[in-house]
Amino acid sequence: MEPVASVSLATGALPRPGGWQMQLRVDYVVNRVMQTHRGQSEDAVAQAINDQLRSFGVVPNGRQIAQYAQVISSLPMLPPNNH
Repeated sequence: MEPVASVSLATGALPRPGGWQMQLRVDYVVNRVMQTHRGQSEDAVAQAINDQLRSFGVVPNGRQIAQYAQVISSLPMLPPNNH
């Protein structure tokens, strides 16, 4: 299985730009959907991203979701993890 992109939640003295928490949520959801829905139809991927983002309180951007869905649906499906 491919590793998930790392997300650092370390706090520092530098001020963060507005919306950084929302972007963390988007990154997290896209990484999860990339593992579970790759190779599926764009509609199914977009719906999964949309549903999961809303569950995190993020109102999805339709164009951005469509771009993510297109890329994720074009990825090959992962083999089953039979541990």
